[in-house]
Amino acid sequence: MVRLLGRSDARPARRPRGPRVRRTPESALGGRSLAAQVFVLQVVIVLLLVVAAVVALLLQVRHDTTQEARNRSVAVAQTFANSPGIVEALNSPNPTAVLQPKAEAARKASDMDFLVVMNTDGIRYTHPKPDRIGKKFVGNIQPALDGGVVVEEVDGTIGRLVQAVVPVKTADGTVVGLVSSGITTAHVGGNADRQLPLVLGSAAVALALATASTALVSRRLLRQTHGLGPREMTRMYEHHDAVLHAVREGVIIVGGEGDLLLANDEAQRLLDLPPDAERRQVLELGLDRDTAELLASGRMVTDEVHLVGERLLAINQRPTDLAGGPAGSVATLRDSTELRALSGRAEAARERLDMLYAAGVGIGTSLDVTRTAEELTELAVPRFADFATVDLFDAVLDGEEPEARGALRRTAVTAIRKGAPLYSVGERILFVDSAPQAISLANARAVLEAQLAQAPGWQAQDLERTEQIVEFGIHSLITVPVRAGALILGVVSFWRSERPDPFDPDEVVLAEELVARAAISIDNARRFTREHGMAVTLQRSLLPRTLPEQNALDIDYRYLPAQAGVGGDWFDVLPLSGARVALVVGDVVGHGLHAAATMGRLRTAVHNFSSSLDLSPEELLGLLDELVARIDQDEADDGTDAPVSGATCLYAIYDPVARRCTIARAGHPPPALVHPDGRVEYLDVPAGLPLGLGGLPFETLELELAEGSSLVLYTDGLVEDRERDIDTGLTLLRTALERSAEGPPEATCQAVLDALLPPRPNDDIALIVARTRALGADRVAEWDVPVDPAAVGEVRAAVVRQLARWDLDELSFTTELILSELVTNAIRYGSAPVAVRLLRDRTLICEVSDGSSTSPHLRYAAMTDEGGRGLFLVAQLTERWGTRYTPKGKVIWAEQPLP
Repeated sequence: MVRLLGRSDARPARRPRGPRVRRTPESALGGRSLAAQVFVLQVVIVLLLVVAAVVALLLQVRHDTTQEARNRSVAVAQTFANSPGIVEALNSPNPTAVLQPKAEAARKASDMDFLVVMNTDGIRYTHPKPDRIGKKFVGNIQPALDGGVVVEEVDGTIGRLVQAVVPVKTADGTVVGLVSSGITTAHVGGNADRQLPLVLGSAAVALALATASTALVSRRLLRQTHGLGPREMTRMYEHHDAVLHAVREGVIIVGGEGDLLLANDEAQRLLDLPPDAERRQVLELGLDRDTAELLASGRMVTDEVHLVGERLLAINQRPTDLAGGPAGSVATLRDSTELRALSGRAEAARERLDMLYAAGVGIGTSLDVTRTAEELTELAVPRFADFATVDLFDAVLDGEEPEARGALRRTAVTAIRKGAPLYSVGERILFVDSAPQAISLANARAVLEAQLAQAPGWQAQDLERTEQIVEFGIHSLITVPVRAGALILGVVSFWRSERPDPFDPDEVVLAEELVARAAISIDNARRFTREHGMAVTLQRSLLPRTLPEQNALDIDYRYLPAQAGVGGDWFDVLPLSGARVALVVGDVVGHGLHAAATMGRLRTAVHNFSSSLDLSPEELLGLLDELVARIDQDEADDGTDAPVSGATCLYAIYDPVARRCTIARAGHPPPALVHPDGRVEYLDVPAGLPLGLGGLPFETLELELAEGSSLVLYTDGLVEDRERDIDTGLTLLRTALERSAEGPPEATCQAVLDALLPPRPNDDIALIVARTRALGADRVAEWDVPVDPAAVGEVRAAVVRQLARWDLDELSFTTELILSELVTNAIRYGSAPVAVRLLRDRTLICEVSDGSSTSPHLRYAAMTDEGGRGLFLVAQLTERWGTRYTPKGKVIWAEQPLP
């Protein structure tokens, strides 16, 4: 009690609030003072210590005697059980004859009261008293039969004794017999007589010391208790004790060594503690392991719930030494058993919330209708159902708005085990009106069929199949319509087989929640499918349907739109004048209709710049750069669309006559060149800035290509994605091109896609493989023309002779007229040097070049005009004609179809 009221002798305890306590005027040694009572108490304590020491001595002697008897009994029994020949003796025809002499000799040698050998049924083979041989041994032998050792204290006919039973084992550990030895405790003896005088002398010394120190103790107690008398002390204790035992929370105080110091009545009841629980180790009170370890650990916890028996206890625990107090901890226990009744429902609710959360993050990860349906079934099985199916209208799969009638398509199935006789994925299903799925579609509500074996409406769908389903073990069904606003997209069915309990109405609510969340994602995927289809249609309408006919390059290509959305990658092949061919690839960063529309505008601009102006690559990219900048400016002013960002382009012109290629690029990946010997290199074309940034001119790379070389143009979607950087992609592309160098362009395209195409491309991919051809010298004729009108006739004659060599005499007349007009204009209005070139390709191409940059224009001549009709004749006689500017002047060209 003193420990409870005072904290230390260094600082007096604070007076408790409430009615003022009257100090008692008794002296320290007065009869009513606490100090006097302490004096008497100390004397009594010393006397009690003397008595306790004697009692302890006797108990110690008794304990030592018993322990010695136990040790000797076990040792003798084990020694005899492991002695040589005992197993053979037990297996002999007459074990008693063999073992009785040995047992008696061993008993006498070890000074034991008895040594008994018995079989596994407890029938004695030996005994100090022969008349007890053959009788059943009295004692517990089962642990010894299991291979253990049994030690017991029993009251026998010869007094209190300790007996041990040990097994006799064969080499393989089989118990074939038992050996028991025992000795009385009186036989062992003790040493109490020698220790008793020492104890009494020590008690006398302690009594003298206690008497001498009483005054000091009394003075100190007077300061500690502030003069309170026994009555006041008793009243305070009674108040504290009443409060401690009246509260409805259990209070446990545990010492620093893990022993229980105090437990109030509520703690005794909640923990079902034994009456002698206090001062015992908490771990020895029979509590469950987790609770006992928590109370013994002293660690700080708040509302930690433990199941103790049938009670759910919330435990709060704090250490008592935080502010310098004694070591240990105090814990309060609150009965929360009423929460246990709700725990099952709370756990079910938590599981449902967890499932709904998982549905929110796990359904709709892709904008694909089928994959979204599969995600719903994969989430539901096996957490909610054993089988789950999704049936959608075909219009939903095509991205259209469905009509809630007619057949559905089985879109997704997930099963806990295989072999269920359900409709398989891809089957068209027409549900009868009485089927739960049809009722769900018609009424736009969930339908529960708790017992399928007793559901005639469901069985009417297909009598043979439904019978197989029931035999398979599927016994309960929930159908929920997939509803997005006013649209009914399909129906989801949840089936149960493994769990014996059927679906209940609460689970119907959960099923509706799951399907409602999935319906939003399915409808989003449907809308995306529609928009993606529209964008793909627009994109493909803006891309070339077929490649134009030309002889300069052997070309094959691949174009793959992204799975995630339509992008802005594009390509084109453009025949130019002089048998030349332009190759172009571009990429508008982004996806969707805006990127596709921007791509179409750029491709149209390239067509115009190439066909009408026949510009060089760097000039064409410069005009494209200005165009993109204007598009950005217009859209920024309008505020409706985002500006074009990251548009790139590569433009190359190949001349089969000179076998030269001129290339320029604006922020686009470099082209690859496959030489005729299979060697692959990436051309070092000056990169340039992406289109629309402006500020710097574009540069070109001009090189001569050997016939049979392959020029490979591509967009970054081929060599770069989220899991692969561009350097790795370029390495893979080089390897694929080296392996397919000898094949045709079509085989090269396929080999490249096989090596680099990801499973689900997230960007468009455009690839062009163009193998070069050369226009031989036998198909080209050139003449230099003096700046003299008389030279026109000579040129006409030379051209007629060349046409005769090419077997094109039918074109001689029109060719003469064309050349006469073009050469005359060059001599009259142009400047030196003047030259004429004939090319026999898919058409007959006539070219007249001069050093002037002035271009003639077609016009209508008046009746009185002497000239101005030449170009009109040229336009009428040719398939097409035009002007091409060169660094040294211009070229006027005209094409005639071959006969």
